[in-house]
Amino acid sequence: MNGHGPNQQNPEEMRNLIIFVVLSLAMWLCYDHFVLKPKAEAIRAVQVQQAKMNVAQGFGGTTNFVPKKQVERGEIIASEQVARITIENGELSGSLSTKGNRIDDLLLKNYFKTLDNVENVELFSPANSFYPHYGEFGWIAVDSDIVAPTKNTQWQVLGSNTVLSPDSPVSLQWKNGQGVTFIKEYSIDDKFLISVEQRIENNTGKELQFYPYSLISRHGQPDHLNEPKGNIYEGPIGYINNDLKEESYKKLAKKGGQAFSASQGWIGIAQKYWLVAMLPDPESLQEFRFTSKGGALDLNKAVTQVDVRGDAITVSSGQNASHKMNMFVGAKVLKDLEAYSDDLGVKHFDLAVDFGMLYFITKPLYWLMNLFHGWVGNMGVAIIMITIVVRVLVFPLANASYRSFAGLRKIAPKMAEIREKHGEDKAQLQKELVKLYEKERVNPMAGCLPILIQMPIFLAIFRVISMAIETRHAPFVGWIEDLSVRDPTSIINLFGILPYDVPGFIPNMLNVGLWSMAMLGFMVLQQRLSPPPQDPTQKMMFTFMPIVFTLILAGFPSGLVIYFTFSNGLGVLQQYVIMRMMGVEVHLFKRTKAEIDMEEAIETGPKIHPELKVIEHDIEEALFGESDDSDDDNGTADSEAVKKPAKKAAKKTTSKSTKKPTKKSPKGDKPKKKD
Repeated sequence: MNGHGPNQQNPEEMRNLIIFVVLSLAMWLCYDHFVLKPKAEAIRAVQVQQAKMNVAQGFGGTTNFVPKKQVERGEIIASEQVARITIENGELSGSLSTKGNRIDDLLLKNYFKTLDNVENVELFSPANSFYPHYGEFGWIAVDSDIVAPTKNTQWQVLGSNTVLSPDSPVSLQWKNGQGVTFIKEYSIDDKFLISVEQRIENNTGKELQFYPYSLISRHGQPDHLNEPKGNIYEGPIGYINNDLKEESYKKLAKKGGQAFSASQGWIGIAQKYWLVAMLPDPESLQEFRFTSKGGALDLNKAVTQVDVRGDAITVSSGQNASHKMNMFVGAKVLKDLEAYSDDLGVKHFDLAVDFGMLYFITKPLYWLMNLFHGWVGNMGVAIIMITIVVRVLVFPLANASYRSFAGLRKIAPKMAEIREKHGEDKAQLQKELVKLYEKERVNPMAGCLPILIQMPIFLAIFRVISMAIETRHAPFVGWIEDLSVRDPTSIINLFGILPYDVPGFIPNMLNVGLWSMAMLGFMVLQQRLSPPPQDPTQKMMFTFMPIVFTLILAGFPSGLVIYFTFSNGLGVLQQYVIMRMMGVEVHLFKRTKAEIDMEEAIETGPKIHPELKVIEHDIEEALFGESDDSDDDNGTADSEAVKKPAKKAAKKTTSKSTKKPTKKSPKGDKPKKKD
C-alpha cells in the first residue's frame, strides 16, 4: 500500500496542517498577550477609575444640597407611597424606606428635646425635611455597564417580617435584570448598633468586581450648632491610623474633602451628646473620607458626608460575596462606647466623647461622678461629692496657700507701720517689706502658686459637667431641673419675684441666678480673709474679680456653678479654721481700723511690688545657693544677701566693713577667710 487511498492523507499535507495549527495557535497567543490582554486591562483600568470617580462624587448619588419645599419629617414619612421597615428596640424607634434602602428615620426613645418629655430627640431625618440626616449602604460596580442599586431603587422584602428588632432581622433584595441579585440583611441589638450584611449573587456568566461602601450624610446645619456648647466638639470625627481626626464643618467646607487609607478605625458625625458612626471590620483595608459640598459660602447649604469604602471584591460567575458594616446611632454614653469597642475590636471608640486636652484628669473625674450618681441617685449631689473629693486631694496645696494668707494678715500691723514710717520712699519701703517677709518667714507668692496648680483640675471639672450626657436634663433640688443649662432664675426679675419673664435679648451673662449670687458671696468672703494687695492696680483687680467671674459663669451650666459655689464655701471654712489656729483675728463683715489705715496707705502710697523681689530672691537661691552673710543685730537677713557668684566676695567685704568690726580669735590671730 502506498498510502494514497481515497481515505488516506498525504504525509506532507498532514505536516503542513500541523504547522498551520501550531502557527495559528502561536499567532493567537501572541495576539491575545500583546493586543487583547493589554486592551482588556486598559478597559478595566478605565472602569476602576470611573468607579473611583463615582466614589468621589458621593457614592449613592449625594449631590449639593438644593432644598425644595421643606416640610416636617413626620409629614414626609406619612406621605410616602412606598412601604417602610419599622425599626424598634429599647433605645431606638424609626424606619427605613424600601425605596433607596436608606436609614433616614430614627428617634431616641429615652431622650427628649425639652424637660416636658414630649418630643423625642431626632437622629435621622429623610431628604427634603428641614435637616436631612441619614445612613446608606451599597455597592459600586467596577464595570460601568453593570447596574448597581441607587437611592431610587425599589427593594423587595424577603419573607413576611417587616419589623426590625433585636429578635427579628429583616432582609431585602433587588435584581438588576442583568443576572446580579443584591441582598441586604439588617439586624439590631438592644441598644444603639445596627448591622448590615450585603450580599451579591453573580449569575451573569462573567467575573464582576464591586466596591462596598457605607456613608453618613448631613444636609445643612441644625440651629443648635450656633448655641454655646462649652467648647465641646461637634462635626465629622474619626479615629484613623491611630490618630483622632476632627474636621469641623467650617474647616471641611473650605477644604472640600480629605481621605485616609487604613485597616483599622471608625468614622462618623458627632454632636454634643449624640453620635452616628460607621465601624468597619478591623481586619480589612478601608478608605475613610470626609467631604463637604456647597457650603463654602453658607454652611446651611452644605452637604457634609463621612464614608467608608472597602477594597474591590471579585465575584465569579455562579458565586456570591458578602460584606458587613456596623453603624452606631445613639447617645454618647461612655460605658456603651467602650463595650462596642471591645466587642467589635474597634480602637478608641471612647474618644467620640470629647474629654478635651486634660483627658487623663477628665476621664477619671467623669467615672467618679457617675459612680457617686449610682450611689445617691442625684447628679447634683454627685457633683457636690466630687467637690469634696477634689478639696481633699488639693488640701495640702490649699493649706499652704491659706497659711501664707494668714501669715500676711498676721503681720499686717507691722506692714502698716513700715508704710507710715517710710512714706513716699519707694525703694526703702519695698526693701523693708521684703525684710519683713524674710524675718516672719512669709512668702506672698506661696498663696498664688497652689491656686495655679489647681487650675487643671478646675478645667477638667468644667469639661466633665459640660460634655457628660448624664448631666443633661438631670435635676438637683428646688428650681434646678437641668444641670446642663444655666440657672433659670435671674436677678433681672428678682429671681422670679417680679411678675415678668426676662426679655430674650438680655445676654446670659447678665442673667445672674441665685446659685451665681451664692458663689459671688463666698468669693467675697474669701477676699475678706485674704491679705490686701500692695498695689492700687492689684487692689482694683482683686476687688472686681469676683464680679467678673460671676458674670462669666452666669451663662454656664448650673452644675458647674454649684461646683464652684461649694468649692468656695469649703475654701472659706478651711481658711477660717487655719486663721483661728494661727491666732489671726477674723473679721468677715466689718473692717478694723488697722485694715482701713492699710487700705488708705496702699491707695495713697507708692506702687510697689515686693512679691517680685521675693520671687527674684527664690530664683537666685535656687540657682546659686543660700547666702552665708551674717544677720544684723536684730536678726534680720539682708534683703540683698543673695547675689551672683561673681559679686559675692565683693559684697561680703563691703557688708562686713560697714556693718560691724571684725572679731579676732581668742589668741589675737586674725580670722581666716572662708573659701
